[in-house]
Amino acid sequence: MDISEKKITDYKRELSGGTIEKRVALLGEELSRDFEDMEVVVVGVLNGAFIFMADLVRQISMPVELDFVRVASYGGRSFSSGEISFRKDVDLPVDGKHVILVEDIVDTGRTLSWLKKHFERRPVASVSTCALIDKKERREVPLNVDYVGFRLEKGFLVGYGLDFAEQYRNYPDIYNLDHPS
Repeated sequence: MDISEKKITDYKRELSGGTIEKRVALLGEELSRDFEDMEVVVVGVLNGAFIFMADLVRQISMPVELDFVRVASYGGRSFSSGEISFRKDVDLPVDGKHVILVEDIVDTGRTLSWLKKHFERRPVASVSTCALIDKKERREVPLNVDYVGFRLEKGFLVGYGLDFAEQYRNYPDIYNLDHPS
């Protein structure tokens, strides 16, 4: 994918920052209601989920603990290698707690499915999944995401934490690099 000659605004804007903000607020309310009076650890998948997770946890109206994991399956490519490598596990104790895995986008489903199984092997109270975007275009692993911000059919998306080769995460809107504007 060669986008070096174009500006981000040369591509179709899929979701505006305002639309994302409203949906994230609703997700925060839903999580607050569903996990009220429970011990919760919100675990973000680095690097992509950090912006979404920061906004999401500020919308949760109860105490939660925060931690991160780092896995890799894309490298510098625009497609998943299919192999997942674990680079960082959580530092906080999660035994007996409700774990909410927060991901920026679920595409093939491999990473989030692998992480969910990883945490389910531990003595946790429960494992739930939350993704800003659930995109089934290239889904390879059956996976039901428990809390979804947006369901989008297809496209290579960047912005609001989503990247291409570690770039474009900083944009407040989400753009589709498969579609020029």
